[in-house]
Amino acid sequence: MEKTTKWYSVLKDKKTLPEGRVQTVTAGHQGICLTHYKGKFSALDNACPHQGGPLGEGSIENGMLRCPWHGWDFDPCNGQSPGGHDDSITTFEVKQEGDEIFVGIPEEEAHQDTISDVMMQTMVNWGVDTGFGMVGHSNLAVADAMMRLEQQNKFRFFGIRHEGAAAFAASAYGKLMGKPAVCFGIAGPGSTNMFTGMWDAKVDRSPMLALSGQVNTQVMGTGAFQEVDLVGAFQTVANFNHSVQQNSKHSELMSLAIKSAILNRDVSHITFPDEVAFMPKTKGEKAQTPEGRITPMNISPPRQMVAKAVGMLESSKMPAIIVGHGARFHMKAITAFAEKLNCPVITTFKAKGQISDHHDLGCGVLGRSGTPIASWFMNESDLLLVFGASFSNHTGITPKKPIIQVDYDPTALSKFHKVDAALWGEISETLAIIEEETKGKLDTVDRRPEIAERWAIWKEEKASRLKDESEVGLSSISVFEAMNKVVPDNAVIAVDVGNNTYSFGRYFEPKNQSVLMSGYLGSIGFSLPAAMGAWAAQGKDRPIWSVSGDGGFGQYLGEMMTLVKYNMNIKHVLLNNSEIGKISKEQKAAELDVWKTSLHNANFAKYAENCGALGIRVTKKEELLPALEKLKAHNGPALLEIITDATLI
Repeated sequence: MEKTTKWYSVLKDKKTLPEGRVQTVTAGHQGICLTHYKGKFSALDNACPHQGGPLGEGSIENGMLRCPWHGWDFDPCNGQSPGGHDDSITTFEVKQEGDEIFVGIPEEEAHQDTISDVMMQTMVNWGVDTGFGMVGHSNLAVADAMMRLEQQNKFRFFGIRHEGAAAFAASAYGKLMGKPAVCFGIAGPGSTNMFTGMWDAKVDRSPMLALSGQVNTQVMGTGAFQEVDLVGAFQTVANFNHSVQQNSKHSELMSLAIKSAILNRDVSHITFPDEVAFMPKTKGEKAQTPEGRITPMNISPPRQMVAKAVGMLESSKMPAIIVGHGARFHMKAITAFAEKLNCPVITTFKAKGQISDHHDLGCGVLGRSGTPIASWFMNESDLLLVFGASFSNHTGITPKKPIIQVDYDPTALSKFHKVDAALWGEISETLAIIEEETKGKLDTVDRRPEIAERWAIWKEEKASRLKDESEVGLSSISVFEAMNKVVPDNAVIAVDVGNNTYSFGRYFEPKNQSVLMSGYLGSIGFSLPAAMGAWAAQGKDRPIWSVSGDGGFGQYLGEMMTLVKYNMNIKHVLLNNSEIGKISKEQKAAELDVWKTSLHNANFAKYAENCGALGIRVTKKEELLPALEKLKAHNGPALLEIITDATLI
């Protein structure tokens, strides 16, 4: 059956392509080299048959169309190769209507699903509907499949300025939602840029799906352009890590990748060799779904450990609960049990905000960036109930108390030292069993009056610190005390790494806000990309804020343009002290000279304005609250730059 010719306007005014020149145009999806030679317009396939060089970027020399890559010559009118070679170029019909040039190409056949299509369809069937990354030459087939799903409103993709930001955004999405998002890069540098954010997800147990383009299989191992062994490179960070092959079970491979990410709360990585990604899907292969493929997660703890824990609780008079990041989806059950125990609830730094500082049992953050309230009640307790925390050195949890530890991950139990009762199970499920077993058997002291007393002491100390002033800039406590008054109760706050982080942990008093941070990796630059992930996850329902120092903001400041591109309503608070202050502090603590920690900064508020966002700069304390209110009221991306003193943290 003869195909119908479809005509496309490729040049509105023929005068824009002078005699003796060539130009790349597009007719439908067909790339065209449009030539103007000897008064005639001609249309040739834009890809040189040698290595696909773009002929429309070439030139006409001595009457021949010359490829810009390797100098192959062709007749600019008929595409014939000189010397009678059989590598001539396909030509297309051309017509002129007035000064407008049209090219006719055979009507395109309906799209036939590729390997990329069936794998992306499987991905969205499993509920993975959000991606961040950069489209490039070695991931075009996968990107094309994503585009079709986006057109069907089954997938959202955010094109970013750096793949590192994409990985942090996906990591933050997983931390907030408990399900994977996608980070996406090309072969070589695009994918290796994702490595840090993938590690952030791994160590904080955030489910993530990383997808990488790859060079053609036939040139692997030859030192080809942008060739990196990505499976080998990501072996340490990805729990599931495979390359797609022509004869792979493609939908099964994607199903296993996502299943692994969800169940293991870890990183899955799939590499797509370029030519494989374009191949037609296997005949009869269908996209898979999670139906019947994933088990409920209500794991119950071993009965003997439950009995031991119950005995410890029955004999305790002054227990304390410590919650880590791993308990974030179980706080309703934990808080209800704390109210029955009348006991303080303390959080690790990563878990800040999981219980309100305004709850009558909330005692703030433990450890290096914590409050004296938390450490007081940990030290004054006779039993610690630890939910979803690791006991790493940064948590500050003492090993010197009787301990009940509950975690879904059996390898996390007693990981750093022996605990008295190690309960492997989902936290809510485990608590339900413990509550039933301890009903009517608990006899604990109500710690609420003492908690109120310790908060009063700490607030008095904070009021004293608020009086500290400097001609250099504002104090960190003044910034976070002001944020306490302005940031909406239901906001998500992404926090960076540095002195700003420690001050946030110490001085910001969360109500119902969710806090995101690079916990165990502690990667500077996290907050702005993380806020992008939070906005994609919950931006329709919750205000999204982020906090960083000037050192952290400088890592991914290009993403301010991404915020504007997608109108991400993110409020960024930037503490600018022209210094990597935390490192200066550490150099002094080590009795070393302060060296190479000063920063030369732009006016970040003006930079935000240049990007198309709202930019505000504050240098005086009295300007702070009005500026924060203006930031809050603005509908769209906004940055507040606050000049601070690195010594007042």
